[in-house]
Amino acid sequence: MNQDTLNMQTRKFLKKVGISSQREIEQAVSKAIESGALSGDENLDVQMTLSIPSLGIDHKINGNIALEDN
Repeated sequence: MNQDTLNMQTRKFLKKVGISSQREIEQAVSKAIESGALSGDENLDVQMTLSIPSLGIDHKINGNIALEDN
Protein backbone atom coordinates (compact mmCIF):
# COMPACT_ATOMS: atom_id res chain seq x y z
CA MET A 1 0.00 0.00 0.00
CA ASN A 2 1.21 3.47 -0.85
CA GLN A 3 0.32 5.79 2.04
CA ASP A 4 0.53 8.92 -0.13
CA THR A 5 -1.88 7.43 -2.69
CA LEU A 6 -4.32 6.39 0.03
CA ASN A 7 -4.17 9.87 1.55
CA MET A 8 -4.72 11.62 -1.78
CA GLN A 9 -7.55 9.33 -2.85
CA THR A 10 -9.27 9.68 0.54
CA ARG A 11 -9.04 13.47 0.38
CA LYS A 12 -10.40 13.46 -3.18
CA PHE A 13 -13.36 11.32 -2.12
CA LEU A 14 -14.09 13.47 0.95
CA LYS A 15 -13.98 16.65 -1.14
CA LYS A 16 -16.54 15.13 -3.52
CA VAL A 17 -18.73 14.11 -0.56
CA GLY A 18 -18.51 17.59 0.97
CA ILE A 19 -19.37 19.46 -2.20
CA SER A 20 -22.25 17.22 -3.23
CA SER A 21 -23.65 17.02 0.31
CA GLN A 22 -23.63 20.81 0.69
CA ARG A 23 -25.44 21.19 -2.63
CA GLU A 24 -28.10 18.64 -1.65
CA ILE A 25 -28.69 20.25 1.74
CA GLU A 26 -28.92 23.78 0.33
CA GLN A 27 -31.36 22.72 -2.41
CA ALA A 28 -33.54 20.75 0.00
CA VAL A 29 -33.67 23.63 2.51
CA SER A 30 -34.55 26.14 -0.22
CA LYS A 31 -37.38 23.92 -1.50
CA ALA A 32 -38.69 23.35 2.02
CA ILE A 33 -38.74 27.09 2.72
CA GLU A 34 -40.45 27.82 -0.62
CA SER A 35 -43.12 25.19 0.08
CA GLY A 36 -43.68 26.41 3.62
CA ALA A 37 -42.42 23.21 5.25
CA LEU A 38 -39.69 25.27 6.96
CA SER A 39 -39.83 28.88 8.10
CA GLY A 40 -36.08 29.43 7.75
CA ASP A 41 -35.09 29.83 11.38
CA GLU A 42 -34.95 26.15 12.36
CA ASN A 43 -32.06 24.04 13.61
CA LEU A 44 -31.88 20.84 11.58
CA ASP A 45 -30.56 17.61 13.06
CA VAL A 46 -28.34 15.85 10.54
CA GLN A 47 -26.65 12.48 10.32
CA MET A 48 -24.00 11.35 7.84
CA THR A 49 -23.10 7.70 7.43
CA LEU A 50 -19.77 6.48 6.09
CA SER A 51 -20.04 2.91 4.93
CA ILE A 52 -17.24 0.74 3.56
CA PRO A 53 -18.67 -2.79 3.56
CA SER A 54 -15.42 -4.49 2.57
CA LEU A 55 -13.76 -3.03 5.69
CA GLY A 56 -16.74 -3.50 8.01
CA ILE A 57 -17.08 0.26 8.51
CA ASP A 58 -20.48 1.78 9.25
CA HIS A 59 -19.65 5.09 10.94
CA LYS A 60 -22.34 7.65 11.78
CA ILE A 61 -21.67 11.33 12.42
CA ASN A 62 -24.42 13.42 14.04
CA GLY A 63 -24.68 17.18 13.94
CA ASN A 64 -26.91 20.19 13.69
CA ILE A 65 -27.32 22.86 11.00
CA ALA A 66 -28.70 26.22 12.13
CA LEU A 67 -30.54 28.18 9.46
CA GLU A 68 -30.10 31.45 11.39
CA ASP A 69 -27.36 32.81 13.65
CA ASN A 70 -28.37 32.77 17.30
